[in-house]
Amino acid sequence: MDIIFNILIVIIAFSILVIIHELGHFTLAKLNGVKVEEFSIGMGPKLFGIQGKETLYAFRAVPIGGYVRMLGEEGDSTDERAFSNKSPSQRLSIVAAGPIMNFILAIVLFAVVTGFTGYSVPIVSKIIPNSPAMEAGIKPGDKIVEVNKHNISTWEDFKTEVAIAKGSQLNMRVLRGEEEKSFLITPEKNLVGIYATTIENPGILKSIKQGFKQTTSTIKQTILSLGMIFKGKASKDDIGGPVTILRVTWQISKAGLLNLIAFSAFISVQLGIFNLLPFPALDGFWIFVSLYQIITRKQVDKDKIGIINTVGFALLLLLMVLVTIKDVMYPIKF
Repeated sequence: MDIIFNILIVIIAFSILVIIHELGHFTLAKLNGVKVEEFSIGMGPKLFGIQGKETLYAFRAVPIGGYVRMLGEEGDSTDERAFSNKSPSQRLSIVAAGPIMNFILAIVLFAVVTGFTGYSVPIVSKIIPNSPAMEAGIKPGDKIVEVNKHNISTWEDFKTEVAIAKGSQLNMRVLRGEEEKSFLITPEKNLVGIYATTIENPGILKSIKQGFKQTTSTIKQTILSLGMIFKGKASKDDIGGPVTILRVTWQISKAGLLNLIAFSAFISVQLGIFNLLPFPALDGFWIFVSLYQIITRKQVDKDKIGIINTVGFALLLLLMVLVTIKDVMYPIKF
């Protein structure tokens, strides 16, 4: 029974992220007068669906991903309610709504976790004796504001910089009272030797503010990780696909509800960032096309855009298959 329960929790958690994302597209499409032909949760063969006045609400066999299919999304149409016949600014609002909803959801989820657990801030509360931090001269009360020329606003920002450094020297800037000080610290086994200050019972407003900061921090971390991938600095063990996400979600679901909520917030940010990439079939591609039209005031060939989008979707499915095979044959070890 516990296994079945955890499987259901994983499916529900991931489905909520997809529903919120697609709900953003769906809502803005309706507000802009676009006909939505299908609102689908999952991919692959349809399990069941409910036919509304003009929209099919479907659940599909593979509980990964989902989509909103709009009239005129894949080519030209004479219908005034077609996506392709709306203004560039209207199309921009529709496609941007999905990622934005993911970021808003992340803020809410991080805020919920913060309200129950409190949060850590990058202010030194305690130093481990004989640690690199102690040898460098770090003291309790120091506020970490910069590491390797990257601003630090959350404790997670600091941990990310330490992890990225992989044992190499850190150039840390701290505030000691009103005085600014700089230190060079070389971690030992990726450890600096300091403890963060924990804020307990933060209240609603502070929780929301921290949820926003945590989301911003996660966005920055994700962009840094993408940069490492595109520069070829990431190994296959640093990259995971749908199977890895489900495996991790499965493990975290057994560690408690708050851990699952925090991880869901993290994945919601990843989903938002991924969809902003300017690749055909992703939201980022339509954002790029819409911005191009807004800036240049030029029309684009709607049929060609539809073909590019279809090819991009096929390539995206192929990439998902390849990453899934990698996940199965070379699983990331935790």
